[in-house]
Parts: sequence; structure tokens; C-alpha cells
Amino acid sequence: MVIKTKNMKTQKTSVLITIILFSLNAFCQQEINLSHKVQNKKIKAVNRSISVFGEQQDAVEMNAKNGDGIGIIKDIEFEKGIIEIELLGENNPGKSFIGVAFNIQDDKTYEAIYFRPFNFVAKEQKRKEHMVQYIYHPEFTWKKLRKERTGEFENEIKIPPNPDNWFKAIIHIEEKTVKVFVNNIPEPILIVDRLTSTTSKTIGIWTGFGSSGRFRNLIIKE
Repeated sequence: MVIKTKNMKTQKTSVLITIILFSLNAFCQQEINLSHKVQNKKIKAVNRSISVFGEQQDAVEMNAKNGDGIGIIKDIEFEKGIIEIELLGENNPGKSFIGVAFNIQDDKTYEAIYFRPFNFVAKEQKRKEHMVQYIYHPEFTWKKLRKERTGEFENEIKIPPNPDNWFKAIIHIEEKTVKVFVNNIPEPILIVDRLTSTTSKTIGIWTGFGSSGRFRNLIIKE
């Protein structure tokens, strides 16, 4: 005869809750192999070429070209939540702009968070303040925002990554705000109010004018 005690019931309930939470977390999180996406033609390149990066089977590279470039990821839907991705730019002043586009309406209309790795090692305070940037194209470019709303949509990273190494960007996208984290820094390096109320479930990788970039380990959580 087995006697079920209150403790046994409590333990079973705890185990069940743990299983449910684990299942929900697994269901809401997607790990996306970008190189597989490229090989299967599931990334639409806009004003760029995208290829597998060297011998790293989990990374892709966008080439440098005038104008901005996007790699729009197909078969992925994301509106709000967290985007995690590892980025590799370079210490090349004025020619390394790398990040993520989201809420993509079309090839020219989207929001983005991007970094200027060459400013990670800047000595001048003015340049330090331009390490990370939010934009909403085509209306709100970095130039317009810097001129009309100085310091509101870009910021310094107090513990900046090495500009020639991979670093992780964690972007929390909410209905009205965006928060950006880098590597293991617990506090957000940028918090902004979004400049649009339009919505789209399309995201992509992004590089700016004259910039190449490398991307890997994309994870989205809703």
C-alpha cells in the first residue's frame, strides 16, 4: 500500500510546473543557423551579397557596398521579444556599421539597432557617444536624429567590446521601447522610444554604408 503524503503531492506539482515552464521556454525560443539559411536561399539580400563566412559553418558574411544593406530572413516571424546575435565588425573608421533590422515593412522601411565598432576604441568623448544607434528608415536616419534629437538615439558603451572580435548584442523589443544590451553587461547600453507604431514580423541582418559584416548564433525569443 502506498500512502501519498502532502510532501509527495507538492513535489509532483513542482516537477510538473518545471516541465511546463521548460516546454514553454523551448517553444518560444528559436535558434537560427544563418549559414543554413543562406545555403537554402532563405535570406533575401538587399544591396549586398551574403555568403557563408570562411570555414565557420554557423556564420555568414555580408560584403561591403555603398548604401545600406539588409539580409531579410525568410520563414521567421518575430514582432516583440528578444533578439540575440553575435556580430563581428572591424576597427575601420567610418566603414564598419553592423546590426539588426526589425519591423521590416519593405526593402527601405524598417527599424534597426546597429553598432560602430571603430568607435569602441575612440579616445574623443564625442565619438564614444556614437557606439550604438537606433534608426527608423527612411524617415529617421542617424543624421536627422543626431541633428534634431541629439544624444537620444545613440550612446556610449561603458565597457566596450574589442572592435576586431565577436561580441553579443541582446535587443529587447517591446511595443513602444527598445532596450539594448551587450555581452555580459547587466544594464542596458541604450533605451529608446520607438519612432513608429507600424508592425511587421520580419527581421534581418544589417550593415551600413560601405560596410561588410559577419553574423552568427541568432536566437529569437517571444
